[in-house]
Amino acid sequence: MHKIFLVEDDDNFGSVLKAYLDINDFSVVWVNDGKKAIKEFRAGIFDICILDVMLPNIDGFTVAREIKQINKEIAMIFLTAKTLKIDIVEGFKIGADDYITKPFDSEVLLYKIRAILNRNAAGTTLPEKQIEYQVASYTFNYELRTITKGDKEQKITSREAELLKMLCDKRNGILTREEALLKIWGDDSYFTTRSMDVFITKLRKYLKEDTNIEIENIHGSGFRLRD
Repeated sequence: MHKIFLVEDDDNFGSVLKAYLDINDFSVVWVNDGKKAIKEFRAGIFDICILDVMLPNIDGFTVAREIKQINKEIAMIFLTAKTLKIDIVEGFKIGADDYITKPFDSEVLLYKIRAILNRNAAGTTLPEKQIEYQVASYTFNYELRTITKGDKEQKITSREAELLKMLCDKRNGILTREEALLKIWGDDSYFTTRSMDVFITKLRKYLKEDTNIEIENIHGSGFRLRD
């Protein structure tokens, strides 16, 4: 299922558009604020962005530039009431695949989204998703949610598996608290932060028999898996 990142500050319009895309077999993450949009985009993986231009805090053009710096290949459609030629040109200069002005036909938007995604899929080969990781003397299978060492196998929860996968993907680099909390828990409040600390403690316990492994706490930033 393709994942759409929708940025629209009109709550009525945003909720209707999200529902329409949902029933047409898309997974939609909707945010209504420019500043929040950049933060949310960093935490997820998306196939296409649909952006309004007039947004609170940070305008849609600035959001689009930030998104393109994070992922220059991301497909992008501006969906906005700004109809001046200078705005349309600016949208395409940033790297938009299309610029649609309101009011618009929902069915036309749907076919444009599918056309862009199909075109991009035809020109790229997606890398195979890594399922198994070697962490020193342990083997971690993300799909089966198991950590194995010799003949000992430890089953772990889905959140533990997600967290360990993120640490493995950033091995010897820093996994920020914010990134992990937003992707796994959906927010970065005080309570989810405390919950994440508990999960880190559990992972350290599962891997404690190999002293070459360390899940290091990077003060003020996050965690680093070293092996």
